Amino acid sequence: MALKTDRSTLQTDISFFMNEAATRGGVASLSTAGSGASMDNGSALVTYAGTCSGVVPMGLLVNDMVNIDLTRQHLNQHKDEVQKGGKVTLLTKGWVVTSNLEGTDPNGGDLAYLAHSGNLASSNIGGGAHEGAGLVVGRFLSDVDEDGYAKVFIDLPNVNSPQN
Repeated sequence: MALKTDRSTLQTDISFFMNEAATRGGVASLSTAGSGASMDNGSALVTYAGTCSGVVPMGLLVNDMVNIDLTRQHLNQHKDEVQKGGKVTLLTKGWVVTSNLEGTDPNGGDLAYLAHSGNLASSNIGGGAHEGAGLVVGRFLSDVDEDGYAKVFIDLPNVNSPQN
């Protein structure tokens, strides 16, 4: 499990779809933007980007994306599973406890940057840049615990450069 249930949701976005199996707790980036304001535009896609160059983080994935045979079993609604290709919920403002971390362990107060594959890092290891700064998606609110989880505040869209 990459995302614990301990969280505070201030704002979510339900206007995107995801076409890959993925574990909740990472930051999803824009793959293709749909046209217009339709909430059911299947071409509005997000993904866990392999690199951070040129990506736009859209929010933290709060659903598990699965690829199962729905004629043989049901989605586990207690795990908030969504079938591959379905609509996802993205946390854009609020805090979560996640283990999708990369690089050196963050400390409380560090900026949270987007790293590859939707992970979070305490430094700009992903190499992405936006207006001269790394892709800041929020701020760590805690150190990493003994199980590898950290509390992080997600604040997207974030176009501000980091304050060092």
